[in-house]
Amino acid sequence: MRVSAVAVSAVGLLSACGGVQVAPAPKLPRALIAPLPGKIGVVVAGDMRNYSRKETRAGVSWSVALGPGHLQFSHDVFSALFRDAEVFADMASARAATGLVAIIEPRIENYSFATSQETGGSYFAVTIRYRFDLTTPKGEPVDSYTLTGYGNSLASGMGSSAPLNAATQSAMRDAAAKFLVQFPEQPAAKLLAQSQPLLAQVSSAANDPIEAVAIK
Repeated sequence: MRVSAVAVSAVGLLSACGGVQVAPAPKLPRALIAPLPGKIGVVVAGDMRNYSRKETRAGVSWSVALGPGHLQFSHDVFSALFRDAEVFADMASARAATGLVAIIEPRIENYSFATSQETGGSYFAVTIRYRFDLTTPKGEPVDSYTLTGYGNSLASGMGSSAPLNAATQSAMRDAAAKFLVQFPEQPAAKLLAQSQPLLAQVSSAANDPIEAVAIK
């Protein structure tokens, strides 16, 4: 009963303060990979730039602004993966650009989190499901890749945004590592590595999931 009273008190405090609000920024380690040749266009459209998740649980409002951090995330990942990368606000602008070898559009398909109360332990957990659509410089579909980043962080107590922020950053880092390691093994990437032009629908599969890789 004493624990429940403390939790209720903490929830009340959070509600009075407007809930928990975070805007995670990426913290990605320097990628130790050889960049692919050429310049890629990275389309981060308006819905991605403004992506947010808002929920109310047990009377507490949670707000996670993912858009600004993922604009930087997209730049950092593809600047590491390619010799040159330029971010565009829409597909039309990317298609109008010159000198690109490909265009890729990252999207968040789903974001979910669990608090320490919900995990039954002392940590927060986050999952972010991504989709990366690859096209020719003209915007013709080539392939689509999906993966999920997982992250967790020890809870620092109710009322703190730090655990959710850290768990989200961890999920972003996990997804970035998986993509950087596994994309070069995809058929389209092998063409780009040989400075060969992409062909529309080079893969026979509609979606090629990039499977999880243990990141230590």
